[in-house]
Amino acid sequence: MSERKSITPTHRYRDNDRLIGIGNAFWNMSYEHGVAGIVGDLDDGVFHMSDGHEFVNFTVCSYLDLDTHPGVIDGAVASLRRFGVLDHCIPRTRVQTPVLLELEDSLGELFGAMVISAVSTAAASTGLLPLVASGHLGNGTRPLMVFDKNAHVSMANAKPSCADETEVVTCRHHDLDFLKDMCRSYERVCYVVDGSDSLGGYAPVDELAELQERYDLLVYYDDSHSLSAYGERGIGYVRSHSPVLDERTITVATLSKGFGAGGTAILLDGYAQDTRRLIERFAGPLGYSQKMNAAAVGAALASAEIHRTDELTRLQDRLRSRIALFDSLVATAQSGGSYPIRVVPMSDETVVDAARRVFAAGFYTSPVFFPIVARGTAGLRVMLRAGQTEEQITRLCSALVEAGARPAAPQPEPASR
Repeated sequence: MSERKSITPTHRYRDNDRLIGIGNAFWNMSYEHGVAGIVGDLDDGVFHMSDGHEFVNFTVCSYLDLDTHPGVIDGAVASLRRFGVLDHCIPRTRVQTPVLLELEDSLGELFGAMVISAVSTAAASTGLLPLVASGHLGNGTRPLMVFDKNAHVSMANAKPSCADETEVVTCRHHDLDFLKDMCRSYERVCYVVDGSDSLGGYAPVDELAELQERYDLLVYYDDSHSLSAYGERGIGYVRSHSPVLDERTITVATLSKGFGAGGTAILLDGYAQDTRRLIERFAGPLGYSQKMNAAAVGAALASAEIHRTDELTRLQDRLRSRIALFDSLVATAQSGGSYPIRVVPMSDETVVDAARRVFAAGFYTSPVFFPIVARGTAGLRVMLRAGQTEEQITRLCSALVEAGARPAAPQPEPASR
């Protein structure tokens, strides 16, 4: 019998051996210390576990607490009654009820863009990015696909399929010099990056706009973490700051975080209506039978109405006050910014035990470690929300300092007149 062949992976776009080999040890440690795999019932902002332990979750992305808003919940229920079906399971290119069309019209008015819905940002990016790579979503030119090193996995997982259509490279985080060099060398470049990332930061939108104007750079943003929490009517960081809102800027953003509903909005400017049909037919998961269901649509419609009222402004103001309170008590690299995420630095050796100690004090903060962050930059991720009380934040910060966080420097007293 001839010897059977073994396979040597190329690891050009991912490396599960390294990913799992290093990351799984941290995950196992988190489970063993009781800070992963937690189950509890949520009641009035507090989780209650079966063993009697209670805690406030400081690692949830509903920055305005709209996911528990009575209007959003009622909207989900009313939509089910109104449309009489949870999910008409057939591709919308063949037959659809008007439920998605109504949502896309509402979101289109809210964001001032052509909106196409998707079940998730992962599904959206999986479907859209190969179309960008082939030039069918863009100006017809196959671009060099430049993925930011820190691009969320929902985008980074599209690298192999993009590489079947064009060249794919990865650049250092927000490396504008590299992008400029690529723009000078290639007929077209597409930069894939988070507009607002899950570890507390915004993309250099203004600088990228300069490259868009000078070199026709196409930028593909995932702005999920700033939607609702940032901008007039909650339009997010990218749409609030980018001066280039045309076919050179494509944005996806989940409706499951700050928006408090479910599903995803794809925001397009400057594209013909034929683009909608192209995406619905050929963007992979966007053409499948799994779509936003009627309950998610109803919740999103109700949330969109809240975004059109003064209530959204009040919630944003409350969120900003909670962020400022946290920054006055604990030092992080994100202090002073408007972003609702803070990463409290810890060492790889202490981060899981620190999370355990904070959890024992009644607060959940998620330990982040490789491959979530670069090796040697572990920390406790804290997500601030409008619904958190000042007392909860003050107690959390005390627990963080006791667990090894660095307290914020005291503010100088105002000079006496």
